[in-house]
Formats: sequence, structure tokens, C-alpha cells
Amino acid sequence: MTTPRLVTTGELARALGLHPRTLQRYRSLGVLVPELESPGGHARWDVEKVKQQLRELRRKPE
Repeated sequence: MTTPRLVTTGELARALGLHPRTLQRYRSLGVLVPELESPGGHARWDVEKVKQQLRELRRKPE
């Protein structure tokens, strides 16, 4: 099994076409959870998992 490449918040934002602040806000609200968080508080993300999380959020009824 291949280990997913983890990316920074900035790289994730570019991959998704979002502003990094949007991702930071989603993270602070608990909407998105990073794959890894460094001891210094820096998030590392699996792009495919985040895409799946966002797809699931769109499916939830309001």
C-alpha cells in the first residue's frame, strides 16, 4: 500500500482552489481534521481525504 503524500495548508489550498484562511477556519471549527499535526501546531493534510471530507459535508442535510 502506498503512503499518501502529506501537504501543507498552503499546498492543500492551491490543490482545492480555496484560500488558506478558509482551511484554517474549517480546521479551527473542527470541520476538517488534518492527517498530522506537528508539535509546533502545523497541519499536514492528505488531499484525497480532505476531498472526501468535503464531499461528505456537501451531502449532509442542513
